[in-house]
Amino acid sequence: MADRREERSVGDDGREARRSDGSEASRSDGYEASRFDGVLRLRRPGTEWLSTGWNGGREIADAAYNVSVPEGWHVESIGEYVTDRLDRAGVSEEGPTLLTGVDLEHARGARLGSVTAVATAGLSNVAALPRAPAGGELPDPGTRRPPGTVNLLVGTSRRLAPGALANLVAVVAEAKAATLLAETGVPGTTTDAIVVGHDPDGPPAEFSGSGTAVGAASRACVREAVTDALASRYADSDVPASATDAEHGVSTDVEAERFRPDRG
Repeated sequence: MADRREERSVGDDGREARRSDGSEASRSDGYEASRFDGVLRLRRPGTEWLSTGWNGGREIADAAYNVSVPEGWHVESIGEYVTDRLDRAGVSEEGPTLLTGVDLEHARGARLGSVTAVATAGLSNVAALPRAPAGGELPDPGTRRPPGTVNLLVGTSRRLAPGALANLVAVVAEAKAATLLAETGVPGTTTDAIVVGHDPDGPPAEFSGSGTAVGAASRACVREAVTDALASRYADSDVPASATDAEHGVSTDVEAERFRPDRG
């Protein structure tokens, strides 16, 4: 593993502290958010995660990750690449991992109630969804998309029912889309991904919809984290306001066939 450098961290009280585990960390009684060498980690021991990204699905792990990749990145084995990157960063714990083309200097997070969220936001590959499609074709299945992406790691210290954890993905995606629409006019990019987590030993919560404490806290955390991540990433440049403004933007101009379900 790589040698670990001593770096500064900032606690919840805003005071600087020093640690020697090679990360800059933001601590709480819930999830710890840390930045290593090109690796963003959201950690709480024993968390059950649900990932929509590479090698996704449900997994019990102590941490989830968002790894920054270089421009023009392409590898034959994503698994080997991820393992190597975590090892080089001095991280020994495996867990669900997302990939982004955004420098992690622009990662931002937010906390409310039982929820912690961290986000990265890059809009070089926005995906517009026009209300009046002009007509077009479905994308070629072999088309590779650049990893600009809006990635979110979200964790709650509550114990969610199985359906509530799955529903939290929808809640987070909705909040991400609403925030991006307000800030940029587009609901997302071609490569957005989400990891949500809960504590299997925490206080129970049967539901996670927008009207629950977990759902409302998640929406607020995602809104704040995405807004701040965008502000950091585009502090010195314009935010792409449409698919044509973005370097790799796309627009879903194809129109689906509409129908009314048959009566049984």
